[in-house]
Amino acid sequence: MRRSQIALAGFWIFAGVMHFVAPRRYESIMPKYIPYHRECVQASGVAEIVGGLAVISGRTRNPFARWWILGVLAAVFPANIWMATNTDEVKGANDIPKALLWLRLPIQPLFALWAWRATED
Repeated sequence: MRRSQIALAGFWIFAGVMHFVAPRRYESIMPKYIPYHRECVQASGVAEIVGGLAVISGRTRNPFARWWILGVLAAVFPANIWMATNTDEVKGANDIPKALLWLRLPIQPLFALWAWRATED
């Protein structure tokens, strides 16, 4: 495995585990219009762990891990938008500079590019 693949796998596995370590933090950034916050946070945590584990194996790295991670990025993007646009409704969001919340949005395509490149064999 290349370093970028190890880093990508580690990032996604760590991010997924954090959904279970600090679930309220993730629940708080979910848009109000999405029901079942707890279940969605758990599902996204599992999805992130699966994506990270899929990067480890050469058999699942491409195309499964690639498309899985890109799908997860697309699925969680509304929460990132919600956090940037509704800071008064997101616990702790006012403690983060607004510029950083907005900067997070264009960083998403960079994560997608990382996933794409790291899943190439």
